[in-house]
Amino acid sequence: MGQPTDDYLHSCREIAERVRAQAAAIEQAADWFAASILAGRIVHLFGAGHSRILVEEMWPRYGSFPGFNPIVELSLTFHNLVAGANGQRQAMFLETRSGLAERILRNFDLSEQDSALVVSSSGCNTVPVEMAQIFQSRKIPVVAIVSRAHSEASTSNHPEGLKLTDCADLVLDAGAPIGDALVRVPGLDEPVSPGSTVGGCLLVNSIKAEVAARLAAAGQPPKVLTASAVAGAQKAKDLFESAYDEHARRMAKLYENLGT
Repeated sequence: MGQPTDDYLHSCREIAERVRAQAAAIEQAADWFAASILAGRIVHLFGAGHSRILVEEMWPRYGSFPGFNPIVELSLTFHNLVAGANGQRQAMFLETRSGLAERILRNFDLSEQDSALVVSSSGCNTVPVEMAQIFQSRKIPVVAIVSRAHSEASTSNHPEGLKLTDCADLVLDAGAPIGDALVRVPGLDEPVSPGSTVGGCLLVNSIKAEVAARLAAAGQPPKVLTASAVAGAQKAKDLFESAYDEHARRMAKLYENLGT
């Protein structure tokens, strides 16, 4: 194994230990999220830029279950074109603009029984900060995932200088260093290979497992999207259909009273 690979994996092990050290906070987040789902409501998920990855890691994918509202704006997350129309420059510009979060959340009938997860590695861009502010103004508990070291070293783009950590009821640390990248390579000034996604995935899947345990203990085991290689073809199909039907029913509640 080459030295850069060994360095990266060593750093990832350190991130995993940082996540393990946050067990109490992970359990608190799971308590809030499970309470929302058991109440028939939903957990709102938001991330701009590459933080979108953690939204999709939470739901929907194998090993996941309904109860989550993945809020992903293509204008903030559509990365594959990179340059030109729908390119990165525009996405990075938009995530610093005030007012966009309000227009996004105007689409949903929020409830105090909801909860929210907002992800931003730096915690400094305006849209995720304003998302958290709006959720809190509606008395919805907000869990934030940031990389604390990177966030503390970064400058806020928010008009009032706020960071996501200022607008969250609970903060989880993805554990990446300043600048996110983990590996120094001889002959290259800038580090490579980011780590925030690794830490973030460990956090959201730990929360997911804790939520599932709480739902099962409450007598409402979740409908988990499961591969046919695990559950058999028919059961996997039944779970797929029932999970997406439940998701649709939960989402319908977010629209039925809009404007009233």
